[in-house]
Amino acid sequence: MIAQSFYTKAILSFCISLLSLVVFSQDKDEDSKQVEEKKTFKTEFYNLRGANAFDVALGTSVINGDFVDPMFEIYSHVGYKRHLTPHLAVDLGYHKFNLAYIDTFNEGFMSFDLNLELTILPHSNFSPFIFGGTGLNAANHFTSTANKFQGGGGLEYIVSEGIGVKLYTDYNYVLSDGLDGLEAGESDDTYFRIALGLNFYFGGTQQKAKKMKGQSTVIDSNLLNEEYYIKK
Repeated sequence: MIAQSFYTKAILSFCISLLSLVVFSQDKDEDSKQVEEKKTFKTEFYNLRGANAFDVALGTSVINGDFVDPMFEIYSHVGYKRHLTPHLAVDLGYHKFNLAYIDTFNEGFMSFDLNLELTILPHSNFSPFIFGGTGLNAANHFTSTANKFQGGGGLEYIVSEGIGVKLYTDYNYVLSDGLDGLEAGESDDTYFRIALGLNFYFGGTQQKAKKMKGQSTVIDSNLLNEEYYIKK
């Protein structure tokens, strides 16, 4: 009877130990899976968009000034964008456009804009974005210049890895009432632009590698701590 009781306890202890090991392994696998999913989510931005971007756009511009009957004119843009974080980027752009009134005024302009841009859903293919900043507005050949402020927003869709299509608009407040050659009224001149463009992203591979390496170190550390406390 004593031997039978001993073997029964031994088998029971073995079964409990085996069950504990299975549960621990499942918990460990589940934790690793959750961490892996979280890691994939945090690095998905660099698969879709990358750390830097060159962008081009083509659209139309329209003035809101001192004459009547403004008309839509051609607008083009090239720029460079650097992501400080997946959500926040600094954007430097060159814009070439015309501003015109029917049968009254039609002149060429350019602007150099510096913006902070906020991407609302950086880990998704589709995301709204907003931006704002300051710039320099200049007539062709720099015959006249004026500082300005601008702000706007749009939508971007990643059509393939590293390439995004965007539709956006901006509002530009020029610190001058002489943009259209006529100083009249109490407010400065403004203009709107709307365009369809492309973002060409690059430079995300190194950032992703750093993120993956850092997160792997944290994961290994957490697993070692778990094993240490379990052994204790």
